[in-house]
Amino acid sequence: MNDLIGKKHSLENDAFAIQHMRRSSSSAMPRAHSHSFYELYCLLEGERVYLMNGKVYTAQKGDVVVVIPYDLHSTASSQVEFFERVLIHFTPSFLRGEDERLLQLPPFQESTLLRIPGKEQPEIERLLVQMVAECKEEQPFSKQYVRHLLAELLIRLNRMHAVSPAAPGSNHPMHQKVSEITTYIHSHYREALTLEQMAKQFYISPAYLSRVFLKLTGIHIGEYVRVVRIREAQKLLRTTRLKVHVIAEQVGFEHISHFNKTFKKVAGITPVRYRQTHSY
Repeated sequence: MNDLIGKKHSLENDAFAIQHMRRSSSSAMPRAHSHSFYELYCLLEGERVYLMNGKVYTAQKGDVVVVIPYDLHSTASSQVEFFERVLIHFTPSFLRGEDERLLQLPPFQESTLLRIPGKEQPEIERLLVQMVAECKEEQPFSKQYVRHLLAELLIRLNRMHAVSPAAPGSNHPMHQKVSEITTYIHSHYREALTLEQMAKQFYISPAYLSRVFLKLTGIHIGEYVRVVRIREAQKLLRTTRLKVHVIAEQVGFEHISHFNKTFKKVAGITPVRYRQTHSY
């Protein structure tokens, strides 16, 4: 089957975006990351390994991954390299009136993977196909119709979550091991973490840990540690008035220059600029 890298369609200055993709080769996000909008990763075919806040999931055909704002996540290929997905990004402001209150309901309070029943999958796919088509064709009232379709999708996901709350994490032994390691990183990111120390902690060789972590998550374990630290720094910059050098120390950086350089590499802007544009 031919690859398809569909155009990313955006509405209202990226308040809503959707993209359809089909690939027959392995791929991964460049690094674990977070963002200020909601993400719906809808897997139409194939299988993907998804890492969210320290837990590894195996997404299967029909699954929908819900990622809430600022949660750390990444995706990579599994043993099944072929996959087809529709990716949706949206901000609460894209919804209107009562529809915005849908985000106060599960499963939109905590990032999770929803296992959609087979009989419900055609309806989910129908909504996705219609949203992509509306964005492509730009008919009169397309924006309003896409907003309506998104609200219907959120309602359906809420109802399915009530019946079948969440899919379990992966049962693969190494997936479970990586979940344990990422959970450890999230709990100990303030400390000096090295590949050798973590390998010893979990009774595996450094080389094997490095190789498996990269394969399952798409990023190197050292990079994951740095991203976790910067994600925590971003949270403190948004929600506190602590000095930047104090935040740097609290998230595990010994030198402010190293913190500033790493922050800009991961976030794309300086800590001061981030605080100016993201503070509550």
